[in-house]
Amino acid sequence: MSTKVSPDNLSFHAGLKALRNYFDSMQPELEVTVRDPSLGVEGYVVVWNTGISAAGPLPGCGKGGTRITPQVSLDEIKMLARTMALKYAAADLPLGGAKSGLKLDPSAAGFERQYRRFVRLCAPFLHENGGPFGGFGFDIGARPEHALWACDELGSTRSFTGKPLHMGGTDYDREGIAGLGVAVAGTTMLEITGADLTRVTFALQGVGAMGAAVLRYFSAGGARLGALGDPRYGGTWAFDRQLSDELYQALVSQDTANAASLLPQQGIRLSDDAGDVLFHPTEILFPCAVQNVITERNVDFVRAAHVCEGANGPVTESARTRLHQRGVPLVPDFIANPGGAIAAFVELTSGSDDKVAEAKRMTRDKIAANVRAMFELAARCGAEPQEAGLYMALSRIKG
Repeated sequence: MSTKVSPDNLSFHAGLKALRNYFDSMQPELEVTVRDPSLGVEGYVVVWNTGISAAGPLPGCGKGGTRITPQVSLDEIKMLARTMALKYAAADLPLGGAKSGLKLDPSAAGFERQYRRFVRLCAPFLHENGGPFGGFGFDIGARPEHALWACDELGSTRSFTGKPLHMGGTDYDREGIAGLGVAVAGTTMLEITGADLTRVTFALQGVGAMGAAVLRYFSAGGARLGALGDPRYGGTWAFDRQLSDELYQALVSQDTANAASLLPQQGIRLSDDAGDVLFHPTEILFPCAVQNVITERNVDFVRAAHVCEGANGPVTESARTRLHQRGVPLVPDFIANPGGAIAAFVELTSGSDDKVAEAKRMTRDKIAANVRAMFELAARCGAEPQEAGLYMALSRIKG
């Protein structure tokens, strides 16, 4: 599909190039390594772009979750914190991006003592203590008890988001707020393109926390799951009718044993490769597993009419371009999946008695509005949706 070059198109792409250069030239405002060799503790905190928060309720603050793996590195945390800066800007929230990381195995013996020491070492950088770091949260390796340990160690609940409801949190993983945002993004894209949601079938790659929440919220509008792929379920499965309530609940609650026993009764096993779901014919595909699963090498095998990214970076930039050339609309991850970031913002700033309801309402409103604005800008300027979304986010970062 060729794109007509017009003055709007030319000025848009010149502006996008300038914004990319500006973003690429930015440096972290906080980049620190904390260590306690006696306990084998090494961790990192990185904060970007706190200027965006100057007029907000948390001036000088950046926020993001805490990744815990034996392989995590400062470079990985820098990249993730930068992505969070983009995600908050894309969601139009006055908050910079941040990330923390702990280089340990969370299942190892003695981890609680190490984790508590990491929290204590990071305390001087916390926003509640005058620093730019908004606090800890959930990411790869995180477990529910970490919120309890961190809040106990700090004597405060202000610097950990995703907490249980009784601690004043939004419990955004259990509530599936990030998946709610992805479902809203997919629904809004289909509304824009004129699809009838009650006749839509969709495919899910990955039925973990994100995929299960997408299934929960996207199905609520009348769409039917047509296929799923997940290695925990032995590959790719297709469905020619609505899921039974029992199988639906097992998938949504991630009751893998029950779901695995029910799948052969209701589904058709297409392949032992969970990645084959990416190439299943469907109205909309939600890749919700890992990054870089759709690339320039396999993008032409994608048979979905629409793609909405649930995972972080599941479609490479060049593959997004190819889908656009083929006439396949796509919502990129930083527009579709900031629901967790929105929930974290609500948790840090709201005095509401029902922060979950507020976080869900804000997620629905902001993501629907941003998806519509992205497609309107793309159409007006002859741009790809991913370019339009990036233009919106980077414009907010530059102010």
